[in-house]
Amino acid sequence: MASPHHLASSTGLAVLASGGNALDAAIATNLTLGVVLPYLCGYGGDLFAIVWKDGIHAYNGSGRAPREATSDRVRQAAGSEAMPVRGPLAVTVPGVVEAWFTLLDRFGTRSFWELAGAAVRYARDGFVLSEHAAESLARSRRIFADSPDWQGVYGAARAGVELRQPDLARTIETLSAHGPDAYYRGPIAEAVAGHLRARGGLMALEDLASHHGDWFEPLRATYRGVEILELPPNTQGVTALEALTIVDGSGSLPSDGEDRHHLMVEAAKLALEDRNLHLADPSAMQIPAERLISAEWAAARRALIDPTRASAPPPSRSHVGGTAYVCAADSDGMCVSLIQSNYMGFGSGVTVPGWGINLQNRGASFSLDPGHPNAVGPGKRPMHTLIPALALKGGRPWLAFGTMGGDGQPQTHLQLLTRLLEDGEDLQRAIDAPRWALSPQDWTLSMESRWDPEVVEGLGRRGHRVELVGAFDSMMGHAHAIEVTPNGYAGATDPRAEGAVVGL
Repeated sequence: MASPHHLASSTGLAVLASGGNALDAAIATNLTLGVVLPYLCGYGGDLFAIVWKDGIHAYNGSGRAPREATSDRVRQAAGSEAMPVRGPLAVTVPGVVEAWFTLLDRFGTRSFWELAGAAVRYARDGFVLSEHAAESLARSRRIFADSPDWQGVYGAARAGVELRQPDLARTIETLSAHGPDAYYRGPIAEAVAGHLRARGGLMALEDLASHHGDWFEPLRATYRGVEILELPPNTQGVTALEALTIVDGSGSLPSDGEDRHHLMVEAAKLALEDRNLHLADPSAMQIPAERLISAEWAAARRALIDPTRASAPPPSRSHVGGTAYVCAADSDGMCVSLIQSNYMGFGSGVTVPGWGINLQNRGASFSLDPGHPNAVGPGKRPMHTLIPALALKGGRPWLAFGTMGGDGQPQTHLQLLTRLLEDGEDLQRAIDAPRWALSPQDWTLSMESRWDPEVVEGLGRRGHRVELVGAFDSMMGHAHAIEVTPNGYAGATDPRAEGAVVGL
C-alpha cells in the first residue's frame, strides 16, 4: 500500500499483516493521515473511492451546501460578490465519516475501533513533526493567525517537537464507540452546527442529519488501449478523461520533448477550460459529462490546438488545495483507490472546539453567479477536485493511482499515464519524473527545475508563460500508485511527500 506519510502507510501495512483486507488497510491509513497530516486531510473533509472487488464499486462521499445557502443569502452574509474562500460560509457538510463507515460496512472485515487504534494513539500521545510538516504548519499559522481555536492546537508546533491533538483523539474514540450517528446527529453534530452558526455560518443540524454519500458508476475512457476509470461529476474526473481523449486521438506522441509537452499542455488547458465552464453537481450541468469525453467533442477541441503556439483562453477559476491519496491491494485481488481532503490546507480554518475537527472549505468552489451551473444552492454539491482513479487491462485492474494537487490532479494523471503507456516507463521513475502544472487563473505553466532547459525554452518560445519551481515541488502533487503485474504488485510513492509504499 502507499500513502503520503510513512506512519500512515505503516498503519495500513500492520492491518494487512494481521489479516485485514485492502479496504481495511486503506481506511486505517486514512484515519492516521487525518492525524499526522492535518494540513492535507482529516475528520472534517470529504472522501471518494473506487474499489475493485469482483467488479467495480465507486463511492462519492462528498457533502452538500446547507439548505439556507442560496446565492443571495451567502452574498448577504458575506458582504461580498465573491464566494468566501475561508470561514464558516465556505463549509459544506463533511462527508468523510459517513463514507468510512459505509465502505467498511460493505467491504471491510474489521471494526472502525480496530482500525482507529493507531490514529487515537498519535492524536492523544503525539508524534514528532518533521521539517516538511513544520513548514506546512508555519504557512498555515500565518493564514489562521486570528483563529484561537486553531492556534490552540497548532500554534506552537515546531519541527522535532511532538504534536498532540487530545480533542481529536476524543472525536475518534467517540466515533469508535457510537458510530457515524454521533457525528451527524449527536454531540459532534451539535458542536459543529452550533460553532458555525455562532460565527455567522448557515449550517444547521438538519443539514448534517440528512447527509448521505452515493454509489456511482465511474466514467470510462480508453487511452492507448487501456480503460481509465474516473469518478463522474461533481468530481473533475471528466477533466482528466477529456485531456486523455484529446491526446489519444492525436496519434503516436512525439518523443519526450517540447512537441509532446506542448500538445499535452494544450489538451489540459482545453479540459480545464471546459471544467470551469460546465462542471457542477450533475443535477445542474447543462452538458452531460459523457459528451465532454466523447470522441466528437475531443475532436472538435483538438482541432483548436495550434502545434506552434500556445493558446490564450480567458482566465478562469483556479482551484488549489491539500489532499491525501491512498491506494491499497491485497492477496485476494481487492484494489482500493481512495482520496480524502479538507481542501485548502486546513480547509475553512474553522476548528471545532472540544473536538479538534478542522472543517473543510469545499464551498469555496461554488460560484455566486446564479446563472453558472456551479452556483451555490441548497443541498448542492460543489465542483470537486478529488479524483481517485483505476485503470483496467482486459477488464481487470492494472493500476490504482491518484494524487493531490487541486487543478494539477488531472494534469498529473495525464503525465503519469503517458509515461507509463507511451514510454513503457517504470512506475517509480514515472512518478519521480519532472512534472508541470497549469494554473487556469492566468495559464501560467509551472515547471519543476529538473526539466531539460531545451524543453523549457522551447515551450516559452511557443508562447507558454513558463515559471520554474522547485526540483521536487509539492504543488505538482503527491502521486502514489500500485500496479498489478504478472509477478504480483509493484508500488510507487512520490518523493515530493514524506510517504512510503510498503508491502508484505
